[in-house]
Amino acid sequence: MSPNEILEWFNQVSIDKTWSFEGCKPSDTGKWTHGYHRYPAKFIPQLVERLMDEYINNGTASVNDPFMGCGTTVVSAISRGFHASGTDINKVAHLVTGAKATAIRPDYLEKKVKQFLSQISCFEEELSFFPVSQVQPHIPEKHLERIDYWFAEAVRDGLGKILTLIRHENDLVVQSFFLVAFSHVLKTCSIWSQGSTKPTRDLKKRPTLPCDAIKRHLLKMLKGNSQFYDIVPACVKDKPNSFLNIQVGSAKVQPVRDDSVDLIVSSSPYVTSYEYADLHQLSTLWLDLADDLKEYRKEFIGTSYKQYEGKPLSSQIASDIVTEMLPKSRKKAKEIEAFFIDMQEVFDESFRILRPGGRCCYVIGNTRLKGVDILNAEAFAESLQESGFKLDRLIKREIPLKILPQKRDEKTGRFASKDKADSEAYPTEYIVIGLKE
Repeated sequence: MSPNEILEWFNQVSIDKTWSFEGCKPSDTGKWTHGYHRYPAKFIPQLVERLMDEYINNGTASVNDPFMGCGTTVVSAISRGFHASGTDINKVAHLVTGAKATAIRPDYLEKKVKQFLSQISCFEEELSFFPVSQVQPHIPEKHLERIDYWFAEAVRDGLGKILTLIRHENDLVVQSFFLVAFSHVLKTCSIWSQGSTKPTRDLKKRPTLPCDAIKRHLLKMLKGNSQFYDIVPACVKDKPNSFLNIQVGSAKVQPVRDDSVDLIVSSSPYVTSYEYADLHQLSTLWLDLADDLKEYRKEFIGTSYKQYEGKPLSSQIASDIVTEMLPKSRKKAKEIEAFFIDMQEVFDESFRILRPGGRCCYVIGNTRLKGVDILNAEAFAESLQESGFKLDRLIKREIPLKILPQKRDEKTGRFASKDKADSEAYPTEYIVIGLKE
C-alpha cells in the first residue's frame, strides 16, 4: 500500500467492539500473576489470549514480545505451554516479568512466605530469635540522597531491613518473588504523589508502613501464584527455563534465532508519552539497577532524551509528522524522528525472527502533541511494509473507560486531570497486524 492508501485504510476501518473486552472485571484482567506489580499503560491478557486463539494452531508455538514490559504477553504464552521470549531495556520490567512467568509450587512458596513474614514481625515485636538490632538496613549508599528525597527516615530504614531479609533468601526464584513485592509497595510507602504518573512529591501524604504494605501484597501474590500454578502445563513447571527466554536489552535485538517465532504481540512505547525510567526510579534506586539515572533514561525507546542525526526515516507518514512538528518545536520533532527510526529497526528485527506465515501484532494508539496529529499506527503500518511484512489486518478497538489513560492538555501535550484537559489521550487504539509471507 502507498502512504495515501494506508491513510485511507485507517479512515475506513470501524471500531470492533468485540475487541474492547468491556465485560472484563479487574479480577479478570488481574488474574493469576498479572496483579503482581503496577505498570503504566499495560494491555490486558484477554487481548493477547484472543490473538493467540486466532493465530496459533500448534501446541509448541513460540511467542515473542520485544517490549515485554510487565510480561502480559509472556505470562499468557507460558500459561498455554508456549515458548515465550522477549526483551525490555527496563530492568524493573525484566524482574517483574521473570517472577510473573514462573509458577512456584504453592505449598513450598507458602512456607517461604510464612517464614519471611515471621522475620518481618520481629521489626514490630522485637522477638528474641531474630532481634531487630541484628538486621542492618540494606540501602544503596550511592543512591542515599535520592532515597532520602522520597522516604522518611523511619520508613527508609524499615524498607532497608526488609530488603536485607530478602537478600538473605537463598532460593533466587523466591528472592525474585519477594523483590517484586518489595518494588510494588515502594510508591505507597514513599511521599510520591499517589495519583501522579510523574515523579512528584506530596508532603502531606501519609505513607503506608512498609511491614503492613508488603504483608498484604505478598498474601495477594500467593493467591495469584497458586492460580497460575494450576493453569500452567506440567511440561513448563518441570523445565521452566526451557520455555522462558527473556533478557534485559533493546527491542532491536531479540534473543531468538531467525524464522523461529510464530506470533509477536507487543505494545510499544508512544512518542515521549511515559518516561519509564522516571516512573520506576524508586525501584531502580532501591534495587541499585543503574549507576546514573540520567544515562539510564537515554537507553529507552520513546524517551525525550534521544535524538539522531544522519539516520533517515523510512516512513513517509512519519516524515510528514516530523515536518509538521518542526515549526512548533524542533526539539520535539527530533524526538519524534528518533522514535520512528528506532521502531523501524524493531520491525526489521520482528521480520527476522518470525517464521514464514507468522504474524506480528502491534498495539498502538494515536494522539496529538502541540496541535499535531501523531499518527503512530499509520506510521507503524507503513514501516512494517518497509521491513517486508504484508499488511494483513487492522483492528480498531475502544479502550474501556475504566482503563482509559489520562487526558492531555491540547496546548502543552502533557497529561492532565480529566477536568482540566481538553483532548483524550488514547480513546481508541489499533492492532496493526503484519504477515511474513
